[in-house]
Amino acid sequence: MTIIPPGGGIEEFLGTLEHTAPRLWDAYISILSHQAMILSINSSFVDPLLQFETQLELIQSSFKMVFAIPSPEEMKEAGTSTEDDEEDLKNLYCTILHIFENILLILVSKDLYKLHILKEMIVWMSEDSSYLQEKVLVTISKVLSFAAKKVKRYPSVDAPCLGLLAAELSLLCFHMDPSITRQASLGMHHLLSIAQHQNADSIKNEIESHSFLPLPSDTEFLPNILQDKINIAQRVGQALLPSLLTDFVWSLLMKLSAPSLTTANEAAAILNLTLEYHVYKVVMVSKIVDTIYTQLCEKSPHQMQDSMLRVVTLLTRTSPRKVIFQLMDYLIPADNAVILMLQAAGSEPHVAPHVLKTILLILKGKPGEKPGNQMERRRFSIDTSNMMPVAASHALCTLLPVGSYKKVVAQFFPELLMALMFQLFYSSDMRLVTEGRHFYARDALRILLNCSGLQEVETALKTKNCWDEFSHELFDHHGVYLVARTLIDCNFPQYPETLQYLYKLSVEGPRRSEDSVITVIFLTELLNSFFKDPFPEEFLVLFRNWVNDSNPAVSKLSLQKIASMAPVINQIENVCSLLLSILNAFLSKDKTVVTQALLTLRRLLGKLDKVTYSSLCTRIASSYCPLMDHSNGGIRSMAIRHFGELIKDMNQYTWMLNPVVLKGLVPLILFLEDTEIRVVSACKYTLATCVSELKWSMTFLFNDQCYNFEQVVLNFCNNLLIYHGNYITDLIADTLGFLGSSHAYLRRASVILIGYLATLGGHLLLKDELQVMFEAIEPLHRDKDPVIRELAETTYKLFKKVAHKLTSSNIKQSCQKMFNFIYIKKLKLLYNYNGTNNLTHGPTGIKETRKKKRSIYINYEDIW
Repeated sequence: MTIIPPGGGIEEFLGTLEHTAPRLWDAYISILSHQAMILSINSSFVDPLLQFETQLELIQSSFKMVFAIPSPEEMKEAGTSTEDDEEDLKNLYCTILHIFENILLILVSKDLYKLHILKEMIVWMSEDSSYLQEKVLVTISKVLSFAAKKVKRYPSVDAPCLGLLAAELSLLCFHMDPSITRQASLGMHHLLSIAQHQNADSIKNEIESHSFLPLPSDTEFLPNILQDKINIAQRVGQALLPSLLTDFVWSLLMKLSAPSLTTANEAAAILNLTLEYHVYKVVMVSKIVDTIYTQLCEKSPHQMQDSMLRVVTLLTRTSPRKVIFQLMDYLIPADNAVILMLQAAGSEPHVAPHVLKTILLILKGKPGEKPGNQMERRRFSIDTSNMMPVAASHALCTLLPVGSYKKVVAQFFPELLMALMFQLFYSSDMRLVTEGRHFYARDALRILLNCSGLQEVETALKTKNCWDEFSHELFDHHGVYLVARTLIDCNFPQYPETLQYLYKLSVEGPRRSEDSVITVIFLTELLNSFFKDPFPEEFLVLFRNWVNDSNPAVSKLSLQKIASMAPVINQIENVCSLLLSILNAFLSKDKTVVTQALLTLRRLLGKLDKVTYSSLCTRIASSYCPLMDHSNGGIRSMAIRHFGELIKDMNQYTWMLNPVVLKGLVPLILFLEDTEIRVVSACKYTLATCVSELKWSMTFLFNDQCYNFEQVVLNFCNNLLIYHGNYITDLIADTLGFLGSSHAYLRRASVILIGYLATLGGHLLLKDELQVMFEAIEPLHRDKDPVIRELAETTYKLFKKVAHKLTSSNIKQSCQKMFNFIYIKKLKLLYNYNGTNNLTHGPTGIKETRKKKRSIYINYEDIW
């Protein structure tokens, strides 16, 4: 689209070129060449990005050539042209400019994205003052005017470069040269027209809310309207989409580091005004904050530092979370730049609550803990080691002493107190990892106490050496207790809010099990200082739930507190529910929890009223039975002894407990052979209690002087057959479970017990049941213990005798059962087994005793 001057043909026009200045001729030839190349690329199927980059390179070359050549007036003044050549030079010069303009118009008519070229032209112009600045802006204004008219024909447009271009034009609106200012204002007017069309939906809402500043028409527009910074800030923020406004802010922010102090000051003024009015529309806040941090680290001029920090303050108004999260993601300890930015972020009192809420959110994290899912990775640090919580503690050291935060600190005191207590625990746990770093959580806690009017508490904790205790590598919970106890002793006024927050935290559940420990300690101390036992139901239910917490420390703390309520156990409304939760703790894999649960239950049962006790005694007794076979000797002995004590307590309700007592006899008898004296002693105590309640005359057998394990088994089986013969098959089944025990003493004892049970109750067995017994005893023939092998052989023979007597006839079996019921059995000791008295090493073998010839005579009538 080459424009030929009117009044002559192309041949005549070209014929005059050889008489013109060579520089204009070269420019003309080059611009024609570039035009052909640019437009051919524009019509090709080249990758759009590659196409744009190639075109931009050619346009840059054309730009530097076109706007570097002198105007006809300058050539005339320089004496490089005559009056005869003046008209030709002027026509040629105008032609070159028109060709360049037409290239831009064609590109923009195809794609508004290529308005980005205009932004680059301003950058090229500012890099070299020799370029004709007014002519450049005239060209830019013409192209923008064309684009503004073009977009009105379309319902929607996409011009992603308007923000960057607006930033460049806004600075030129305050240029020293009035001609440049006028053209820049005109170009800005057209740009805002395009932006308003692009952002029509949002502008419609602003019109309805009466906050819209209407843009004058082209005929009504006066350049001085856009030569006022407030006007530009308001109109640009109003017209641009959020993403484009962010580009505008970003571009001005980068100008703060410009070599020209005038440009930097103008950029700072426009930037701050724009954010004052439209900061809520800015996106990519984290990127902007990071850029400010980088510029502050590069030692920007003091005046520009103030402007940058003001940007941080303004961004914090609407995006406190994004600003604070970004600041917490820098290396610790925080450098001067981060501290300055933190102070700027917290400089406005009305923003302080949002800043503290964000810091509290970060303090929920655990230093060094990797985020569990993608959302947490976005929400917390990009650093996999996640040291943001440590940085947040450090930030509190900076923000808490600020006067404007005093009211907000009082509002968030409970949350800050507990968050820092949790961080103390985490930080102490990481002392080896963070060696050489300051203990920020401890320092922040001390500052919190001082800023909250609790100087007395801080001093008292210092006297108690608490602060040093927090610094130890092995942090225990005594420090938590000290803080809670000292707060209470000093009658801290924040007690109600702290108790309420702890209750809320307990109900919602902490993020981590270790948090629960601190919560339980704190809450228990606060409740102890205000309530008498028992606690109100809403608090008691928390302790009931904590009994079965996944953290053993929490379970033990809760059980200990519940145990202390024994004197008032009958005043608790839901005491049954409380006792059942303790029984559930018997299933814990942690032996210390089981031990504490046993102790707590026994202490409560000692004070419990008999009516409630009787309603639960069967359930409680059944819960003791599995613990009699626990791997820990202390738990075994305690469960066995407590089982006996329960039977004594409930001697008036023996009829209720008989089924459970009979079920518990198998482990009670077998663990008489335990290698731990405390277990054996507990078994003798409880067995003596059981046979006394069952009215069996065998208590004397548990005396140490006449104690013999096999004699006890024989008497037990005979009494069982006579009084509770229908339980024999159940007890055989229970005994079978001990044949595979890893303890030799249990295998020995169970082989003997099952032999007697089968011999005396064989008539009650079925063939299938006996077959299972054969299969269970068979592996013991190969046991590594020779005594067990010998016992197993004897028992196997006993099973054979029982099997020989079995018949398949139902009638014969019934007769046989009746005959055995009234038949007087004469039975000798079957194994002649006697364990040694050395309980350290356990029983060792079978010995001949003086009682070898002794026979046992049991007569059904004699027992009655």
